[in-house]
Amino acid sequence: MSDDDFYRIKRLPPYVIAEVNAMRAAARAGGEDIIDLGMGNPDLPPPPHVIDKLCEVARKPDAHGYSQSKGIPGLRRAQANYYARRFGVHVDPETEVVVTMGSKEGLASLATAITAPGDVVLAPNPSYPIHTFGFIIAGATIRAVPTTPDEAYFRSLDRAMVFTVPRPSVLVVNYPSNPTAETVDLAFYERLVDWARHNDVLIISDLAYSELYYDGRPTRSILEVPGAKDLAIEFTSLSKTFSMAGWRIGFAVGNARLIAAMTRVKSYLDYGAFTPIQAAACAALNGPQDIVEANRQLYHKRRDVLVESFSRAGWDIPAPPASMFAWAPLPPALADLGSLEFSKQLLADAGVAVAPGVGYGEEGEGFVRIALVENEQRIRQAARQVRRFLASRGVNAAGAG
Repeated sequence: MSDDDFYRIKRLPPYVIAEVNAMRAAARAGGEDIIDLGMGNPDLPPPPHVIDKLCEVARKPDAHGYSQSKGIPGLRRAQANYYARRFGVHVDPETEVVVTMGSKEGLASLATAITAPGDVVLAPNPSYPIHTFGFIIAGATIRAVPTTPDEAYFRSLDRAMVFTVPRPSVLVVNYPSNPTAETVDLAFYERLVDWARHNDVLIISDLAYSELYYDGRPTRSILEVPGAKDLAIEFTSLSKTFSMAGWRIGFAVGNARLIAAMTRVKSYLDYGAFTPIQAAACAALNGPQDIVEANRQLYHKRRDVLVESFSRAGWDIPAPPASMFAWAPLPPALADLGSLEFSKQLLADAGVAVAPGVGYGEEGEGFVRIALVENEQRIRQAARQVRRFLASRGVNAAGAG
């Protein structure tokens, strides 16, 4: 009997991004210098005062027992205060906030809590894998909707309600989008909340990149819409905002019924994050916020360097308005390779790792996701290697084949 015989494993397709990850690991094990623009793994450290708080609390003899699954009270209050000052949204830290082990675990726990076998969930395509597979693992069926927030988006929602049996009960949205980096304004959320109320649909909003916005256009929260808490829950994370990805601290905020269901499931599955990490997360949210703006400016500069240097190398990449990713169409002369083969060849022949777009859904084919997780010097080095790679395939610096 193989693991493919298990019901839930059979519902999962091969994780194609893992193919590129395995190639990257093998190349590095062989001593090759790989410029890794594939995984969204921040290369920056957390603020010193956050690390100091972690060490301070970890030295306390009573800090090493089981923690609280839904998060220590101080951290839930800190997140509520963040929503108040950043979005002008009041949430009750007791009933409308739960701490998660990163937004990924939180989304999976919520899917487990609210999904019945056969439920239909509307999810974007392309999308970050947990937005679909968290619900597929829980037994749901996914109906894909676009990511671009235009009239076609709302027409697709309306068609889904008319032609899907059973009618969809949950909609997942993710702006700034991973992987496409698309953004929305408050008017979009207002229209979406109105649509969900009329169609009796719950909304799950993933706002993991809330603080990585550029060009002076701050991201908005769906909970800013009056009445949104009646039907919406929103996930945020400290992973990118404070460069704490490996610490695994995130939050779910919003609808009290969904928070309660998720909290109950989590109480069976985990005891919460290590208490010193939660205390350090309080220090991050309650302490000086200059690091947030500093990180935003750093990623903004990296974005500009990437777009400029790759363009000169012959690969035109649209400038993302937010997130730590660029969603890059394959160079036209090499589009026939497909995103997976292109990514493999780029890694093998240029020493640059990117994530194939098809790993984010069939609508991601024809693109790769490029993460801004190397410094400017390394990004420029990657551009030089990309230029040589493209030239070896007959693509000159003007992008012509």
